[in-house]
Amino acid sequence: MVKELIESGLEILTLITSFLVGLLILLFILKFVFGKKTKIYDSLVHFLQDNYLFLGFVVSLIATLGSLFYSEIIGYSPCVLCWYQRIFMYPQVFLFAIAMKIKNKSIIFNSLVLSVIGFLIASYHYLLQIEFLNNELLNCGIVGFTANCSEYFSLAYGYITIPFMALAAFLFLIILNYGKLMASQERAI
Repeated sequence: MVKELIESGLEILTLITSFLVGLLILLFILKFVFGKKTKIYDSLVHFLQDNYLFLGFVVSLIATLGSLFYSEIIGYSPCVLCWYQRIFMYPQVFLFAIAMKIKNKSIIFNSLVLSVIGFLIASYHYLLQIEFLNNELLNCGIVGFTANCSEYFSLAYGYITIPFMALAAFLFLIILNYGKLMASQERAI
């Protein structure tokens, strides 16, 4: 009962994150491609920038705890690509926590680099899983000591899988870091 509730909560958070990322991209396109300013965009961007460290901490913590939940509580064996994604997500919890504690926002570049690499791995993993990429030589399941990277352990709303959850978290962190980086560069000018 509790396991199903947590799993549903993680899926709903991923759905909300997907919607928020899509909204931000749409508003960004409206503003910079079509030149249409919207109050929603400005308000959302200011909220994200003002709460940058807290939001980064929460997203990275939920992603970390979610991956541990799936492997340690539910019992899903992580594949090689899952481990690589964890390598790029787990340190961010500590980066954001320390930055919040000392009130230092200079972790932007570190988090951005970790998030971009993690996003690329998660994207590749998700494309393998949905069989967009179907190359047996590139599939990590052939190693033999791990779960197959294209195996589905969870599928919600027709597209949310565990690698997609990581992809959404990394993409949100990229947008958060990029927005804060651009804001800090504008203030420096």
